[in-house]
Amino acid sequence: MLRTAETSDSPAAARGRSDRSPGGPVRLTAQRGLFFGPTGRAPEDLYSVVERGVARRERGRVTLAPGSRVGTNTYFGRFYATYWQRWTAVEQVEVTAVASGEGRVRLLASDTNKVSRIVDSVDVGTSAGPETREIRLVGPIDRFLDGGGMWLEITTELGQLSVSDVRWTVLAPRAVPTTDVVICTYNRVEECLDTLQAMIDDPEALAVVGLVRVVDQGSDPLESRERFEAVSKELGDKLVYLRQPNLGGAGGFTRGLFEATAGPVEEQRDVLFMDDDVMLEPELLFRLTTFGACTAQPTIVGGQMLNLLHPGHLHISAEYADPENLKVGIPVEGALQEAYLLGKDERDLPINQERRADTEYNGWWSCLIPAAIVRAIGYPLPLFFQWDDIEFGYRARHAGFPTVSLPGAGVWHGDFGWKDWDEWHRYFNLRNGLITAALRTPFSTRTINKRIAHLLSIYLVGMHYGLAATLLQAVEDFLDGPEILADGSAEAATKIRRIRSDFPETKVVPMSDLPDEFTDLTVVRSGPDPSLEGLTLAKRAAYHLLGKAVHRTGFIPAGDAHWWHVALFDRAVVTDMGETGVRVRKRDKDLALALGRRGLEAMRRLKAEGPAVRDQYRAAVPELTSRENWARLYGLQD
Repeated sequence: MLRTAETSDSPAAARGRSDRSPGGPVRLTAQRGLFFGPTGRAPEDLYSVVERGVARRERGRVTLAPGSRVGTNTYFGRFYATYWQRWTAVEQVEVTAVASGEGRVRLLASDTNKVSRIVDSVDVGTSAGPETREIRLVGPIDRFLDGGGMWLEITTELGQLSVSDVRWTVLAPRAVPTTDVVICTYNRVEECLDTLQAMIDDPEALAVVGLVRVVDQGSDPLESRERFEAVSKELGDKLVYLRQPNLGGAGGFTRGLFEATAGPVEEQRDVLFMDDDVMLEPELLFRLTTFGACTAQPTIVGGQMLNLLHPGHLHISAEYADPENLKVGIPVEGALQEAYLLGKDERDLPINQERRADTEYNGWWSCLIPAAIVRAIGYPLPLFFQWDDIEFGYRARHAGFPTVSLPGAGVWHGDFGWKDWDEWHRYFNLRNGLITAALRTPFSTRTINKRIAHLLSIYLVGMHYGLAATLLQAVEDFLDGPEILADGSAEAATKIRRIRSDFPETKVVPMSDLPDEFTDLTVVRSGPDPSLEGLTLAKRAAYHLLGKAVHRTGFIPAGDAHWWHVALFDRAVVTDMGETGVRVRKRDKDLALALGRRGLEAMRRLKAEGPAVRDQYRAAVPELTSRENWARLYGLQD
């Protein structure tokens, strides 16, 4: 049945707890040794690689034929020792496994330059023949401060060897907190149920966490499906299902924090945020919760994002934001970005995050937030969507609580590169970026206006009139001050959709619905990036105002839809980034001029009113992030 009230859960057994003596030290499973993914959609070489010979890889077991070698120097197979040495006081990791047959198991390590060394080794089998026994290898977590990791190498010569039940364990430095999972969902019923089922299918990982809260804000609720009844029955008392009006990701995730941090301090729980539409690797539950339990201070521990459409690719391993320039997802120096994890580098070595790259925030597709941080800095801002995770991460950082984006703890999420910016949620990206800039930067109106002017200019010459209006609405609403957040931004979400509906090019149209006049369009590819962007922008703007077009019409592939190329057309049929349809953009000089004038006024206001508005947002933060404010938004008596 569904749980509707809190109870006390002990995660001890699930975490691989093993008291060496009554009251002795507690060992936690930092990660399991997995040789295969949870589903056929996950590339097995992300877990283990057959480097020589023949081997049968299963989820928790690998069996090698004679003369074979299998390595786990892979994204999910490595133990990322550099992150453990930097962020925890754990001194060593133990690797245990059950080995059957004859062969050798080595524990290898690397340094910052990917040079490997042997840390420990166990031979299985004797002169009398094969054997079955538990093996143990020990790896000191030292000499990894700047980079490096550990992994297993399993080899056979004349015999067969099977290795299973691999556990990487560490000593817990303190009492282990209970962690609840919170999934925020909005009309992604099947995807959300898939995520819940993935947890059910891995009971060992599921047992690591306490409750699983699903905050359903959609008009198509999970509970309307027959499948939900089966999932609920299997989860039993672990599942808490909540319905509430749509307050965006911020409102949905914060509801989980709100419930988990109610009551006395000793009853409060850490929370692991989880998107509803990820392809879940349940192993993530072990890796985030154990790492979080071992950090030297309360730390936000984030899972990394692997691309769902291209599951061998890592989105980014460490990033930062530039709020004054409204930019997010900027890679930290040395971080992997859109890296093909199944490939090799120039030395024919695996592509891994060898040198540690420290992030400044982590997306909430999977992210563990300790209750202690919430008590210290408050709850997220009611931003509805986008920048909520970034603002919270920077607020925590300012208060002395770091964020770690932990390699090897990944989920598959929809590829950002296949999502078009010309959508209603771009409003929140822009408006909430301004709010974050007001809170976390000196708020240079000159820098911000320069960025706004650039965006507005390229939107107008690229016939992105609806996107230009979205930008201006974001600026104008920001200038209205923190009262725009009084309803959790629910009205803003409705309003921006209504505004954008007046602009035809914001709509994605199936190719089959295009008029007959478009049937003979030819593809016109883009040239190289302009060497003098400012001069090119000025020329394209002149084309727009003078009605000059190099091409009267044409078909532009998504990858070629740069503003400087689209601006050469009087009318362009542009493939949407998701490649599900097209957008028809058509020049409108009068509309462009009107939006330009509106933009100048918005920038004038930002320069004149910006500093005072900045101070208003800063003064409002304690109230906006308070438990009382969120209780009001949820309509609860706290």
